[in-house]
Amino acid sequence: MPDRLIYRDTPPALLPLYGKAVMQRKSPSGNGLTLPDQRAVLLCAHTSVTALRQYERVCGFRSGNHMPITWPHILAFPLHLKLLTGKAFPLPLLGLVHLRNSITQHRPIGIGEPLKLEVFFGGQAHTNRGVEFELVTRAGSAGTVVWEETSTMLYRQPDKTSGATTKAAPPEVEIYPNTFNVNVPEATGRQYARVSGDRNPIHMHAMSAKAFGFPRAIAHGMWSKAHVASILEQQAGWQSDAVRISCQFKKPLFLPGTAQLNWRESPTNWDYQLLNTRGDAPHLSGRIDWL
Repeated sequence: MPDRLIYRDTPPALLPLYGKAVMQRKSPSGNGLTLPDQRAVLLCAHTSVTALRQYERVCGFRSGNHMPITWPHILAFPLHLKLLTGKAFPLPLLGLVHLRNSITQHRPIGIGEPLKLEVFFGGQAHTNRGVEFELVTRAGSAGTVVWEETSTMLYRQPDKTSGATTKAAPPEVEIYPNTFNVNVPEATGRQYARVSGDRNPIHMHAMSAKAFGFPRAIAHGMWSKAHVASILEQQAGWQSDAVRISCQFKKPLFLPGTAQLNWRESPTNWDYQLLNTRGDAPHLSGRIDWL
């Protein structure tokens, strides 16, 4: 049986969890790492309308009677942090890279609808880049799963078994027929941090980002995905019922910055990419499937 951390209607406080993240001194090695069979559950998650409206403004969503498709990720973030800073988790939180994210909305979720949130670890694999693993989130209402998310994370480790290899040239970018220009102000990282709780230093200020090897602060990956969703859902062909939005995070989007959202539409799915201003490299790319 998995170890369950159960919260009734209040998620774990973020400040103590950030303290744990900063103080972590984990030094994983080898291929024998095993993720704990542990789950964090919030039995009754409620949406603050004030917080939701702030999130909508930061990410660009239009206000309505239903949650943005990315909002349950925000509700579940304290549970994510609880598992990732736990003693049983073998990797340091500040060493993790968000590689991919897939969200499935089985139906639109009303703003006043209480949700049962459950977070647990999925599959893991050792690759030539390091340890990859899944963090899975499910949101239920009235006993039925209405929303699911899988985030694939990477902890970088050198591959000591492989020899030197030549770095492959990046593939050419195929330009899609629809384009929307995106301007990202310098304060976007701090604004998103306030509404999401995700205060990773690489997103906050240029000085704190430089401590982690970045010349300037970079946009949160989940802000980029949410902003893309907020633009695409305003297009004429958008279907608001059962939908899956998946993406791969590519190159950092430095703040302040500009980008171009580029997409193509078909009756069953849309392909999209958030490109740099030259249009030759993606910050993220993904697909929308109507279910």
